[in-house]
Amino acid sequence: MARQPLVAKRAEELLGTAVVATSPVAGGDIATATRLRLSSGQTALMKTLPHAPDGFFEAEAAGLRWLAEVDGGVPVPEVLAAASDCVVLAWVEQSPKTPVEAAVTFGHQLATTHAAGADGWGLDHDGFIGRLPLPNKPADSWPEFYAVRRVLPYLKLARDRGAISESDAAAVEAVVGKLTGLLPDEAPARLHGDLWNGNCLWGQDLAIHVIDPAAHGGHRELDLAMLHLFGLTHLPRVMAAYDEAQPLAEGWEDRLGVHQLFPLLVHACMFGGGYGDRAGTVAARYA
Repeated sequence: MARQPLVAKRAEELLGTAVVATSPVAGGDIATATRLRLSSGQTALMKTLPHAPDGFFEAEAAGLRWLAEVDGGVPVPEVLAAASDCVVLAWVEQSPKTPVEAAVTFGHQLATTHAAGADGWGLDHDGFIGRLPLPNKPADSWPEFYAVRRVLPYLKLARDRGAISESDAAAVEAVVGKLTGLLPDEAPARLHGDLWNGNCLWGQDLAIHVIDPAAHGGHRELDLAMLHLFGLTHLPRVMAAYDEAQPLAEGWEDRLGVHQLFPLLVHACMFGGGYGDRAGTVAARYA
């Protein structure tokens, strides 16, 4: 590992310990990731982003800390430091192995995290989903919160960016009007909020660690819908373990599409119209 002086200096300012070496980490879509070897022998990950939106890294750190509060919940990397321009996390050593046992444990842990609950629907501060702002102002019910804080803001942005057709947008709007009847009444769960397979790291410790949360209080089926949208190795075993620990409401599989509208619209805003088409197709199932 070489040493990038500017990155190392910033990390040393925040951590109060010397950085022996640094090396770039591939794969980040938003922030620049750098692996740090500290004089203490610890390895860390530093994420930086020039001109980051206000509160960007602080929101990530707060979400990780909130999830980490749950005893027996999903593992998250320890937050070593956070500032307006970066966040430093404990390094998660990944493994090419994806054992069934880890998937089963993850299902139990995710159920435990969700069951820890939240103070309400939303959060006391806004966050981010990717680089997009994520409104978290609390609402009185999940159907209301999901409509006005999750689906409709990104539907509007997708329309503004030409990423969804009017017919597909109309199909999504029709589902919004039916949310109260579609979604079961449950207490607010402690959500990761962006739980797709790219944010699930299979560690050398034979555990699945979650990263990059968009954490808030919400319906637990939102996290599960995201896992199903983009897939996860051994997902049926994860779900069986989850349902064993915290049984799901009847018909949850039929409702997955309702909660997939949010991530599909977010992806339409960020990546283009193919996801807008998918959102319209999914919405049409609930016409």
